[in-house]
Amino acid sequence: MVTSTVEKLSPTRVKLHISVTPDELKPSIAHAYEHIAQDIQIPGFRKGKVPAPIIDQRVGRGAVIEHAVSEGLDGFYREAVTANEVRTVGRPSAEVIEWPNENDFSGDLKVEVEVDVRPEFDLPELKDVTVEIEPVATDDAAIDAELDRLRGRFGTLVTVDRPAKTGDFVELNLVATIDGTEIDRAEGVSYEVGSGELLQGIDEAIDSLTAGEDTTFRSTLVGGDHAGDEAEVSVSVTAVKERELPDADDDFAQMASEFDTIAELRDSLAERLAEQSVYVQGAAARDKLVDALIAAVEIPVPAQLVEDEVHAHLEGEGRLEDDVHRAEVTEASEKQFRTQMILDKLAEAHDVQVSQDELTQYLIQSAAQYGMAPQEFVEALQAQNQLPALVGEVARNKALAIALGKVTVVDTDGKPVDLTGFIAPEDEDALEEEVVEEAQEIADEAADAEAAAEKAPAKKAPAKKAPAKKAPAKKADAEKADADAEKADADAEKADADADAEKPAAKKPAARKPAAKKAPAKKADAE
Repeated sequence: MVTSTVEKLSPTRVKLHISVTPDELKPSIAHAYEHIAQDIQIPGFRKGKVPAPIIDQRVGRGAVIEHAVSEGLDGFYREAVTANEVRTVGRPSAEVIEWPNENDFSGDLKVEVEVDVRPEFDLPELKDVTVEIEPVATDDAAIDAELDRLRGRFGTLVTVDRPAKTGDFVELNLVATIDGTEIDRAEGVSYEVGSGELLQGIDEAIDSLTAGEDTTFRSTLVGGDHAGDEAEVSVSVTAVKERELPDADDDFAQMASEFDTIAELRDSLAERLAEQSVYVQGAAARDKLVDALIAAVEIPVPAQLVEDEVHAHLEGEGRLEDDVHRAEVTEASEKQFRTQMILDKLAEAHDVQVSQDELTQYLIQSAAQYGMAPQEFVEALQAQNQLPALVGEVARNKALAIALGKVTVVDTDGKPVDLTGFIAPEDEDALEEEVVEEAQEIADEAADAEAAAEKAPAKKAPAKKAPAKKAPAKKADAEKADADAEKADADAEKADADADAEKPAAKKPAARKPAAKKAPAKKADAE
Protein backbone atom coordinates (compact mmCIF):
# COMPACT_ATOMS: atom_id res chain seq x y z
CA MET A 1 0.00 0.00 0.00
CA VAL A 2 1.25 3.46 -0.86
CA THR A 3 2.39 5.84 1.86
CA SER A 4 0.33 9.00 2.24
CA THR A 5 -0.39 11.91 4.54
CA VAL A 6 -3.02 14.64 4.58
CA GLU A 7 -2.41 18.38 4.81
CA LYS A 8 -5.47 20.49 5.59
CA LEU A 9 -5.49 23.60 3.42
CA SER A 10 -8.90 24.96 4.46
CA PRO A 11 -12.11 23.65 6.04
CA THR A 12 -13.12 22.36 2.60
CA ARG A 13 -9.83 21.48 0.90
CA VAL A 14 -6.91 19.14 1.62
CA LYS A 15 -3.66 18.11 -0.02
CA LEU A 16 -2.70 14.43 -0.16
CA HIS A 17 1.04 13.70 -0.18
CA ILE A 18 1.46 10.32 -1.82
CA SER A 19 4.70 8.33 -2.05
CA VAL A 20 4.94 5.21 -4.25
CA THR A 21 7.93 2.84 -3.96
CA PRO A 22 9.51 1.14 -7.00
CA ASP A 23 7.93 -2.18 -5.97
CA GLU A 24 4.49 -0.57 -5.79
CA LEU A 25 5.00 1.06 -9.18
CA LYS A 26 6.35 -2.12 -10.78
CA PRO A 27 2.92 -3.56 -11.89
CA SER A 28 2.07 -0.26 -13.60
CA ILE A 29 5.43 -0.30 -15.42
CA ALA A 30 4.79 -3.84 -16.62
CA HIS A 31 1.37 -2.80 -17.92
CA ALA A 32 2.93 0.25 -19.57
CA TYR A 33 5.30 -1.97 -21.58
CA GLU A 34 2.35 -4.14 -22.64
CA HIS A 35 0.26 -1.19 -23.75
CA ILE A 36 3.10 0.50 -25.63
CA ALA A 37 3.89 -2.79 -27.37
CA GLN A 38 0.33 -2.82 -28.67
CA ASP A 39 0.60 0.74 -29.96
CA ILE A 40 3.91 0.68 -31.86
CA GLN A 41 4.99 -1.20 -34.96
CA ILE A 42 8.57 -2.43 -35.14
CA PRO A 43 9.76 -4.34 -38.23
CA GLY A 44 10.45 -7.95 -37.37
CA PHE A 45 8.12 -8.02 -34.36
CA ARG A 46 4.44 -8.87 -34.21
CA LYS A 47 2.14 -6.25 -32.73
CA GLY A 48 2.07 -6.61 -28.98
CA LYS A 49 5.21 -8.78 -28.95
CA VAL A 50 7.84 -6.05 -28.91
CA PRO A 51 10.29 -6.80 -26.07
CA ALA A 52 11.01 -4.22 -23.37
CA PRO A 53 14.62 -3.50 -24.43
CA ILE A 54 13.44 -2.60 -27.95
CA ILE A 55 10.76 -0.30 -26.48
CA ASP A 56 13.45 1.34 -24.33
CA GLN A 57 15.52 1.98 -27.47
CA ARG A 58 12.74 3.21 -29.70
CA VAL A 59 10.47 5.03 -27.22
CA GLY A 60 12.59 5.65 -24.16
CA ARG A 61 12.13 4.73 -20.53
CA GLY A 62 10.87 8.20 -19.80
CA ALA A 63 7.75 7.51 -21.87
CA VAL A 64 7.32 4.19 -20.08
CA ILE A 65 7.40 5.89 -16.68
CA GLU A 66 4.95 8.53 -17.86
CA HIS A 67 2.58 5.84 -19.10
CA ALA A 68 2.92 3.87 -15.85
CA VAL A 69 2.24 6.90 -13.67
CA SER A 70 -0.70 7.98 -15.77
CA GLU A 71 -2.19 4.49 -15.50
CA GLY A 72 -1.49 3.96 -11.81
CA LEU A 73 -2.36 7.41 -10.48
CA ASP A 74 -6.03 6.55 -10.13
CA GLY A 75 -5.34 3.58 -7.89
CA PHE A 76 -2.73 5.41 -5.81
CA TYR A 77 -5.16 8.25 -5.21
CA ARG A 78 -7.94 5.87 -4.19
CA GLU A 79 -5.67 4.09 -1.73
CA ALA A 80 -4.65 7.39 -0.12
CA VAL A 81 -8.24 8.59 0.16
CA THR A 82 -9.34 5.31 1.79
CA ALA A 83 -6.36 5.10 4.14
CA ASN A 84 -6.84 8.65 5.41
CA GLU A 85 -10.66 8.47 5.47
CA VAL A 86 -10.92 11.60 3.34
CA ARG A 87 -14.51 12.41 2.27
CA THR A 88 -13.97 14.02 -1.08
CA VAL A 89 -16.21 16.18 -3.24
CA GLY A 90 -15.49 17.66 -6.60
CA ARG A 91 -12.60 17.07 -8.99
CA PRO A 92 -9.09 16.43 -7.59
CA SER A 93 -5.98 18.00 -9.13
CA ALA A 94 -2.75 15.97 -9.17
CA GLU A 95 0.86 17.11 -9.59
CA VAL A 96 3.92 14.84 -9.83
CA ILE A 97 6.56 16.26 -7.50
CA GLU A 98 9.31 13.67 -7.99
CA TRP A 99 9.74 11.03 -10.70
CA PRO A 100 11.56 7.67 -10.43
CA ASN A 101 14.99 7.41 -12.08
CA GLU A 102 14.69 6.79 -15.82
CA ASN A 103 17.70 4.51 -15.99
CA ASP A 104 16.61 1.79 -13.56
CA PHE A 105 13.21 2.96 -12.27
CA SER A 106 14.69 3.43 -8.79
CA GLY A 107 13.50 6.06 -6.37
CA ASP A 108 10.00 6.83 -5.15
CA LEU A 109 7.26 8.46 -7.15
CA LYS A 110 5.94 11.43 -5.18
CA VAL A 111 2.60 12.99 -6.01
CA GLU A 112 0.53 15.75 -4.44
CA VAL A 113 -3.23 15.81 -4.95
CA GLU A 114 -5.48 18.68 -3.92
CA VAL A 115 -9.17 17.95 -3.56
CA ASP A 116 -12.23 19.49 -1.96
CA VAL A 117 -13.69 17.67 1.04
CA ARG A 118 -16.90 17.69 3.02
CA PRO A 119 -16.84 20.37 5.73
CA GLU A 120 -17.21 19.37 9.36
CA PHE A 121 -20.18 20.85 11.25
CA ASP A 122 -22.73 19.96 13.92
CA LEU A 123 -26.49 20.12 13.53
CA PRO A 124 -28.63 21.72 16.23
CA GLU A 125 -30.86 19.56 18.40
CA LEU A 126 -33.96 18.97 16.31
CA LYS A 127 -36.22 19.07 19.35
CA ASP A 128 -35.19 22.71 19.80
CA VAL A 129 -36.16 23.70 16.24
CA THR A 130 -39.57 25.26 15.54
CA VAL A 131 -40.92 25.60 12.02
CA GLU A 132 -43.77 28.00 11.25
CA ILE A 133 -46.02 27.49 8.21
CA GLU A 134 -49.23 28.93 6.86
CA PRO A 135 -52.50 27.32 8.02
CA VAL A 136 -54.67 25.45 5.52
CA ALA A 137 -58.40 26.11 5.69
CA THR A 138 -60.56 23.02 6.26
CA ASP A 139 -63.67 24.83 7.53
CA ASP A 140 -67.14 24.99 5.95
CA ALA A 141 -66.04 27.67 3.51
CA ALA A 142 -63.24 25.42 2.23
CA ILE A 143 -65.68 22.51 1.93
CA ASP A 144 -68.10 24.75 0.00
CA ALA A 145 -65.31 25.77 -2.38
CA GLU A 146 -64.34 22.13 -2.91
CA LEU A 147 -67.97 21.21 -3.52
CA ASP A 148 -68.33 24.03 -6.04
CA ARG A 149 -65.31 22.74 -7.93
CA LEU A 150 -66.88 19.30 -8.04
CA ARG A 151 -70.18 20.79 -9.22
CA GLY A 152 -68.25 22.62 -11.92
CA ARG A 153 -67.23 19.30 -13.46
CA PHE A 154 -70.88 18.43 -13.92
CA GLY A 155 -71.98 21.88 -15.00
CA THR A 156 -73.54 22.68 -18.36
CA LEU A 157 -72.58 25.49 -20.71
CA VAL A 158 -75.42 27.79 -21.72
CA THR A 159 -75.05 30.41 -24.45
CA VAL A 160 -75.69 33.95 -23.20
CA ASP A 161 -76.10 37.27 -24.99
CA ARG A 162 -73.83 39.52 -22.95
CA PRO A 163 -70.16 40.55 -22.74
CA ALA A 164 -67.72 37.85 -21.65
CA LYS A 165 -66.41 37.90 -18.10
CA THR A 166 -64.03 35.83 -15.98
CA GLY A 167 -65.28 32.28 -15.62
CA ASP A 168 -67.22 32.28 -18.89
CA PHE A 169 -66.37 29.96 -21.76
CA VAL A 170 -65.93 31.56 -25.17
CA GLU A 171 -65.46 30.16 -28.66
CA LEU A 172 -62.68 31.94 -30.51
CA ASN A 173 -61.15 32.23 -33.95
CA LEU A 174 -57.47 33.17 -33.80
CA VAL A 175 -55.00 34.38 -36.43
CA ALA A 176 -51.35 35.13 -35.58
CA THR A 177 -49.22 37.30 -37.87
CA ILE A 178 -45.64 38.57 -37.82
CA ASP A 179 -44.79 41.59 -39.99
CA GLY A 180 -48.08 41.13 -41.80
CA THR A 181 -47.45 37.46 -42.64
CA GLU A 182 -49.86 34.89 -41.25
CA ILE A 183 -47.98 32.20 -39.34
CA ASP A 184 -50.80 30.31 -37.60
CA ARG A 185 -54.56 30.07 -37.46
CA ALA A 186 -57.15 28.19 -35.36
CA GLU A 187 -60.92 28.25 -35.38
CA GLY A 188 -63.56 27.16 -32.89
CA VAL A 189 -61.20 27.18 -29.92
CA SER A 190 -63.01 26.84 -26.58
CA TYR A 191 -61.42 28.89 -23.81
CA GLU A 192 -62.25 29.73 -20.22
CA VAL A 193 -61.84 33.45 -19.64
CA GLY A 194 -59.34 34.15 -16.89
CA SER A 195 -57.71 30.70 -16.91
CA GLY A 196 -54.49 32.00 -18.46
CA GLU A 197 -54.09 28.80 -20.47
CA LEU A 198 -53.83 30.26 -23.95
CA LEU A 199 -51.81 33.37 -24.82
CA GLN A 200 -50.50 36.12 -22.60
CA GLY A 201 -52.78 39.11 -22.89
CA ILE A 202 -55.78 37.28 -24.31
CA ASP A 203 -57.84 37.60 -21.12
CA GLU A 204 -57.55 41.38 -21.20
CA ALA A 205 -58.27 41.43 -24.95
CA ILE A 206 -61.55 39.46 -24.86
CA ASP A 207 -62.85 40.78 -21.56
CA SER A 208 -66.18 42.54 -22.20
CA LEU A 209 -66.41 41.36 -25.82
CA THR A 210 -69.71 39.90 -26.98
CA ALA A 211 -70.35 37.29 -29.66
CA GLY A 212 -69.55 38.71 -33.11
CA GLU A 213 -66.94 41.20 -31.88
CA ASP A 214 -63.21 41.02 -32.50
CA THR A 215 -59.99 42.76 -31.50
CA THR A 216 -56.20 42.46 -31.86
CA PHE A 217 -53.40 42.33 -29.32
CA ARG A 218 -49.68 41.57 -29.24
CA SER A 219 -48.34 38.51 -27.47
CA THR A 220 -45.23 36.35 -27.28
CA LEU A 221 -45.83 32.95 -28.83
CA VAL A 222 -45.09 29.96 -26.62
CA GLY A 223 -45.12 27.10 -29.12
CA GLY A 224 -44.53 26.15 -32.72
CA ASP A 225 -41.78 27.26 -35.07
CA HIS A 226 -42.05 30.86 -33.85
CA ALA A 227 -41.95 30.17 -30.10
CA GLY A 228 -40.52 33.19 -28.30
CA ASP A 229 -41.36 35.59 -31.12
CA GLU A 230 -43.79 38.47 -30.63
CA ALA A 231 -46.81 38.34 -32.93
CA GLU A 232 -49.96 40.32 -33.55
CA VAL A 233 -52.97 38.15 -32.77
CA SER A 234 -56.42 38.79 -34.18
CA VAL A 235 -59.17 37.23 -32.07
CA SER A 236 -62.89 37.10 -32.78
CA VAL A 237 -65.53 35.86 -30.33
CA THR A 238 -68.15 33.62 -31.93
CA ALA A 239 -70.01 32.62 -28.74
CA VAL A 240 -70.14 33.39 -25.02
CA LYS A 241 -71.29 30.69 -22.62
CA GLU A 242 -71.68 30.56 -18.87
CA ARG A 243 -71.54 27.46 -16.78
CA GLU A 244 -74.66 26.49 -14.85
CA LEU A 245 -73.95 24.35 -11.82
CA PRO A 246 -76.22 21.54 -10.65
CA ASP A 247 -77.93 22.01 -7.30
CA ALA A 248 -75.95 20.69 -4.34
CA ASP A 249 -78.53 18.13 -3.23
CA ASP A 250 -78.84 14.40 -2.71
CA ASP A 251 -79.43 13.83 -6.42
CA PHE A 252 -76.13 15.48 -7.21
CA ALA A 253 -74.34 13.44 -4.53
CA GLN A 254 -75.63 10.22 -6.07
CA MET A 255 -74.63 11.35 -9.58
CA ALA A 256 -71.17 12.63 -8.71
CA SER A 257 -70.06 10.16 -6.04
CA GLU A 258 -70.71 6.86 -4.32
CA PHE A 259 -72.71 8.62 -1.58
CA ASP A 260 -76.47 8.81 -1.25
CA THR A 261 -76.75 12.18 0.47
CA ILE A 262 -75.11 15.57 0.13
CA ALA A 263 -74.20 15.42 3.83
CA GLU A 264 -72.17 12.26 3.28
CA LEU A 265 -70.47 13.85 0.27
CA ARG A 266 -69.55 16.92 2.31
CA ASP A 267 -68.10 14.70 5.04
CA SER A 268 -65.99 12.93 2.41
CA LEU A 269 -64.78 16.25 1.02
CA ALA A 270 -63.86 17.35 4.53
CA GLU A 271 -61.74 14.20 4.98
CA ARG A 272 -60.04 14.77 1.65
CA LEU A 273 -59.28 18.38 2.53
CA ALA A 274 -57.75 17.22 5.80
CA GLU A 275 -55.55 14.73 3.93
CA GLN A 276 -54.54 17.36 1.40
CA SER A 277 -53.64 19.79 4.15
CA VAL A 278 -51.13 17.28 5.53
CA TYR A 279 -49.29 17.15 2.20
CA VAL A 280 -49.56 20.86 1.50
CA GLN A 281 -48.34 21.80 4.97
CA GLY A 282 -45.80 18.98 4.99
CA ALA A 283 -44.24 20.24 1.78
CA ALA A 284 -44.07 23.76 3.20
CA ALA A 285 -42.64 22.49 6.49
CA ARG A 286 -39.87 20.61 4.71
CA ASP A 287 -38.74 23.71 2.85
CA LYS A 288 -38.89 25.78 6.02
CA LEU A 289 -36.93 23.14 7.97
CA VAL A 290 -34.11 23.12 5.43
CA ASP A 291 -33.97 26.92 5.49
CA ALA A 292 -33.96 26.91 9.30
CA LEU A 293 -31.07 24.42 9.49
CA ILE A 294 -29.06 26.33 6.90
CA ALA A 295 -29.56 29.51 8.91
CA ALA A 296 -28.58 27.78 12.16
CA VAL A 297 -25.36 26.15 10.93
CA GLU A 298 -22.25 27.68 9.40
CA ILE A 299 -21.31 25.38 6.51
CA PRO A 300 -18.21 26.36 4.50
CA VAL A 301 -18.63 25.91 0.76
CA PRO A 302 -15.77 24.72 -1.51
CA ALA A 303 -15.11 27.72 -3.71
CA GLN A 304 -13.62 25.73 -6.60
CA LEU A 305 -16.49 23.25 -6.63
CA VAL A 306 -19.07 26.03 -6.84
CA GLU A 307 -17.07 27.92 -9.44
CA ASP A 308 -16.86 24.83 -11.66
CA GLU A 309 -20.60 24.19 -11.36
CA VAL A 310 -21.49 27.82 -12.07
CA HIS A 311 -19.19 27.94 -15.08
CA ALA A 312 -20.68 24.75 -16.53
CA HIS A 313 -24.20 26.09 -15.97
CA LEU A 314 -23.54 29.46 -17.58
CA GLU A 315 -21.59 27.90 -20.44
CA GLY A 316 -24.56 25.64 -21.18
CA GLU A 317 -26.83 28.67 -21.30
CA GLY A 318 -24.36 30.76 -23.30
CA ARG A 319 -24.34 33.44 -20.59
CA LEU A 320 -20.75 33.43 -19.34
CA GLU A 321 -20.61 37.24 -19.51
CA ASP A 322 -23.84 37.79 -17.57
CA ASP A 323 -22.55 38.86 -14.14
CA VAL A 324 -26.02 39.32 -12.66
CA HIS A 325 -27.07 35.81 -13.62
CA ARG A 326 -23.70 34.47 -12.44
CA ALA A 327 -24.39 35.86 -8.97
CA GLU A 328 -27.84 34.24 -8.95
CA VAL A 329 -26.49 30.84 -10.03
CA THR A 330 -23.65 31.07 -7.51
CA GLU A 331 -26.09 31.71 -4.67
CA ALA A 332 -28.30 28.81 -5.78
CA SER A 333 -25.30 26.45 -6.08
CA GLU A 334 -24.05 27.35 -2.61
CA LYS A 335 -27.48 26.73 -1.13
CA GLN A 336 -27.74 23.43 -2.98
CA PHE A 337 -24.39 22.31 -1.56
CA ARG A 338 -25.33 23.29 1.99
CA THR A 339 -28.69 21.55 1.63
CA GLN A 340 -27.06 18.30 0.52
CA MET A 341 -24.52 18.44 3.34
CA ILE A 342 -27.31 18.90 5.90
CA LEU A 343 -29.41 16.07 4.46
CA ASP A 344 -26.41 13.73 4.36
CA LYS A 345 -25.66 14.61 7.97
CA LEU A 346 -29.26 13.85 8.95
CA ALA A 347 -29.12 10.53 7.09
CA GLU A 348 -25.95 9.55 8.92
CA ALA A 349 -27.22 10.69 12.31
CA HIS A 350 -30.39 8.61 11.99
CA ASP A 351 -28.75 5.68 10.18
CA VAL A 352 -31.23 6.00 7.33
CA GLN A 353 -31.57 2.91 5.15
CA VAL A 354 -33.52 2.57 1.91
CA SER A 355 -35.81 -0.39 1.31
CA GLN A 356 -36.41 -1.98 -2.06
CA ASP A 357 -40.03 -0.82 -2.05
CA GLU A 358 -38.94 2.77 -1.46
CA LEU A 359 -36.41 2.62 -4.29
CA THR A 360 -38.93 0.97 -6.61
CA GLN A 361 -41.52 3.68 -5.96
CA TYR A 362 -38.96 6.42 -6.52
CA LEU A 363 -37.76 4.80 -9.76
CA ILE A 364 -41.30 4.60 -11.11
CA GLN A 365 -42.03 8.23 -10.19
CA SER A 366 -38.74 9.46 -11.67
CA ALA A 367 -39.26 7.47 -14.87
CA ALA A 368 -42.67 9.09 -15.29
CA GLN A 369 -41.18 12.56 -14.81
CA TYR A 370 -38.68 11.88 -17.60
CA GLY A 371 -41.35 10.33 -19.82
CA MET A 372 -39.57 6.97 -19.81
CA ALA A 373 -40.65 3.42 -19.12
CA PRO A 374 -39.38 2.16 -15.74
CA GLN A 375 -37.24 -0.52 -17.38
CA GLU A 376 -35.69 2.00 -19.77
CA PHE A 377 -35.02 4.41 -16.91
CA VAL A 378 -33.31 1.75 -14.76
CA GLU A 379 -31.18 0.58 -17.68
CA ALA A 380 -30.04 4.17 -18.31
CA LEU A 381 -29.08 4.55 -14.65
CA GLN A 382 -27.18 1.25 -14.70
CA ALA A 383 -25.30 2.23 -17.83
CA GLN A 384 -24.09 5.40 -16.08
CA ASN A 385 -23.50 3.68 -12.73
CA GLN A 386 -25.99 6.10 -11.15
CA LEU A 387 -28.07 3.66 -9.09
CA PRO A 388 -26.02 4.22 -5.90
CA ALA A 389 -26.47 7.98 -6.36
CA LEU A 390 -30.21 7.47 -6.73
CA VAL A 391 -30.26 5.52 -3.48
CA GLY A 392 -28.52 8.52 -1.91
CA GLU A 393 -31.30 10.81 -3.14
CA VAL A 394 -33.96 8.59 -1.61
CA ALA A 395 -32.02 8.44 1.65
CA ARG A 396 -31.75 12.23 1.85
CA ASN A 397 -35.43 12.69 1.18
CA LYS A 398 -36.26 10.10 3.82
CA ALA A 399 -33.87 11.67 6.31
CA LEU A 400 -35.64 15.00 5.92
CA ALA A 401 -39.01 13.33 6.52
CA ILE A 402 -37.62 11.71 9.70
CA ALA A 403 -36.21 15.04 10.89
CA LEU A 404 -39.58 16.67 10.28
CA GLY A 405 -41.09 14.33 12.83
CA LYS A 406 -38.61 15.51 15.47
CA VAL A 407 -39.09 19.29 15.19
CA THR A 408 -42.01 21.41 16.35
CA VAL A 409 -44.29 22.55 13.52
CA VAL A 410 -46.84 25.29 14.14
CA ASP A 411 -48.93 27.51 11.89
CA THR A 412 -48.79 31.28 11.87
CA ASP A 413 -51.59 31.32 14.47
CA GLY A 414 -49.34 29.36 16.84
CA LYS A 415 -51.40 26.17 16.61
CA PRO A 416 -49.54 22.83 16.44
CA VAL A 417 -49.65 21.15 13.01
CA ASP A 418 -50.11 17.38 12.87
CA LEU A 419 -48.09 15.96 9.97
CA THR A 420 -48.71 12.31 10.78
CA GLY A 421 -48.68 10.41 7.51
CA PHE A 422 -46.15 12.76 5.96
CA ILE A 423 -43.18 12.04 8.22
CA ALA A 424 -41.14 8.85 7.85
CA PRO A 425 -40.51 6.09 10.42
CA GLU A 426 -37.00 5.55 11.74
CA ASP A 427 -36.89 1.75 12.01
CA GLU A 428 -35.79 0.65 8.53
CA ASP A 429 -33.19 -2.13 8.38
CA ALA A 430 -32.65 -2.65 4.63
CA LEU A 431 -29.11 -2.12 3.44
CA GLU A 432 -28.24 0.23 0.58
CA GLU A 433 -25.95 -2.32 -1.08
CA GLU A 434 -28.75 -4.86 -1.22
CA VAL A 435 -31.05 -2.29 -2.78
CA VAL A 436 -28.58 -1.57 -5.56
CA GLU A 437 -28.08 -5.27 -6.29
CA GLU A 438 -31.83 -5.78 -6.54
CA ALA A 439 -32.32 -2.94 -9.02
CA GLN A 440 -31.94 -5.33 -11.95
CA GLU A 441 -34.83 -7.36 -10.58
CA ILE A 442 -36.89 -4.17 -10.55
CA ALA A 443 -36.06 -3.60 -14.20
CA ASP A 444 -37.13 -7.14 -15.10
CA GLU A 445 -40.42 -6.76 -13.27
CA ALA A 446 -41.04 -3.42 -14.98
CA ALA A 447 -40.37 -5.06 -18.35
CA ASP A 448 -42.94 -7.76 -17.63
CA ALA A 449 -45.51 -5.16 -16.61
CA GLU A 450 -44.81 -3.10 -19.71
CA ALA A 451 -45.15 -6.15 -21.96
CA ALA A 452 -48.50 -6.96 -20.38
CA ALA A 453 -49.69 -3.38 -20.80
CA GLU A 454 -48.81 -3.40 -24.48
CA LYS A 455 -51.35 -6.18 -25.09
CA ALA A 456 -54.24 -3.81 -24.34
CA PRO A 457 -54.99 -1.25 -27.09
CA ALA A 458 -55.07 2.37 -25.97
CA LYS A 459 -57.52 4.95 -27.25
CA LYS A 460 -56.47 8.51 -27.87
CA ALA A 461 -58.93 11.39 -27.88
CA PRO A 462 -58.63 13.91 -30.74
CA ALA A 463 -57.53 17.40 -29.77
CA LYS A 464 -57.87 20.78 -31.48
CA LYS A 465 -54.79 22.96 -31.38
CA ALA A 466 -54.78 26.76 -31.22
CA PRO A 467 -51.85 28.90 -32.38
CA ALA A 468 -49.14 28.84 -29.74
CA LYS A 469 -51.64 27.31 -27.32
CA LYS A 470 -50.44 26.02 -23.98
CA ALA A 471 -51.46 22.56 -22.89
CA PRO A 472 -54.38 22.70 -20.42
CA ALA A 473 -53.30 22.11 -16.89
CA LYS A 474 -56.56 21.57 -15.01
CA LYS A 475 -56.48 18.92 -12.29
CA ALA A 476 -58.54 17.84 -9.35
CA ASP A 477 -57.44 19.40 -6.11
CA ALA A 478 -56.42 16.04 -4.72
CA GLU A 479 -54.04 15.62 -7.69
CA LYS A 480 -52.74 19.11 -7.13
CA ALA A 481 -51.91 18.28 -3.53
CA ASP A 482 -49.99 15.21 -4.69
CA ALA A 483 -48.12 17.35 -7.21
CA ASP A 484 -47.21 19.80 -4.47
CA ALA A 485 -45.83 16.98 -2.37
CA GLU A 486 -43.85 15.65 -5.34
CA LYS A 487 -42.46 19.13 -5.97
CA ALA A 488 -41.29 19.27 -2.38
CA ASP A 489 -39.58 15.92 -2.90
CA ALA A 490 -37.86 17.23 -6.01
CA ASP A 491 -36.63 20.32 -4.15
CA ALA A 492 -35.32 18.22 -1.28
CA GLU A 493 -33.62 15.70 -3.61
CA LYS A 494 -31.45 17.91 -5.69
CA ALA A 495 -29.15 16.20 -8.02
CA ASP A 496 -26.25 14.75 -6.12
CA ALA A 497 -23.27 17.00 -5.81
CA ASP A 498 -19.93 15.71 -6.97
CA ALA A 499 -19.57 14.03 -3.58
CA ASP A 500 -21.63 11.07 -4.77
CA ALA A 501 -20.03 10.55 -8.16
CA GLU A 502 -16.55 9.51 -9.10
CA LYS A 503 -14.78 12.21 -11.08
CA PRO A 504 -11.36 12.29 -12.79
CA ALA A 505 -8.48 14.44 -11.65
CA ALA A 506 -6.70 16.88 -13.91
CA LYS A 507 -2.93 16.48 -13.69
CA LYS A 508 -0.67 19.50 -13.46
CA PRO A 509 2.74 19.50 -15.20
CA ALA A 510 5.57 17.76 -13.34
CA ALA A 511 7.49 20.04 -11.02
CA ARG A 512 10.96 18.69 -11.79
CA LYS A 513 10.57 17.10 -15.18
CA PRO A 514 11.24 18.50 -18.68
CA ALA A 515 8.18 19.22 -20.77
CA ALA A 516 8.86 16.21 -22.99
CA LYS A 517 8.60 13.91 -20.00
CA LYS A 518 5.27 15.04 -18.56
CA ALA A 519 2.81 12.29 -17.83
CA PRO A 520 -0.25 12.18 -20.08
CA ALA A 521 -3.25 13.87 -18.52
CA LYS A 522 -5.07 10.72 -17.47
CA LYS A 523 -7.32 11.59 -14.58
CA ALA A 524 -7.77 10.06 -11.19
CA ASP A 525 -11.26 9.32 -10.00
CA ALA A 526 -12.59 11.03 -6.92
CA GLU A 527 -14.28 8.76 -4.46
